[in-house]
Amino acid sequence: MPDDPIPRPGRPVRGSETGRPLMAALDLLGRRWTLRVIWELRQGDVGFRELRRRCEHMSSSVLTTRLGELTEARIVETGEEGYHLTRLGERLLDALHPLEKWGLAWEKALRE
Repeated sequence: MPDDPIPRPGRPVRGSETGRPLMAALDLLGRRWTLRVIWELRQGDVGFRELRRRCEHMSSSVLTTRLGELTEARIVETGEEGYHLTRLGERLLDALHPLEKWGLAWEKALRE
């Protein structure tokens, strides 16, 4: 685990001394590779090696750290078939879909 504690609502985080839930979520999700790991787990269970391959061969140590943080945050858990999103993680993924749509609109606007 990194030296920084895992962001949690109610504890000071980057951008909020009071640890507002949104700021805690942004602190957690803003960590390098975190969103990519969540995104790659959207299709269901995946083993460590396959997840690392999908994440364009990020280092094993970073992937291990991110999976540990996301597990502690109750967004990811390990099952018989590998890592997968929890119900809370699936709700987070649902919340990210509008951002995906916005990104596609942004891409289109920049091409015009």
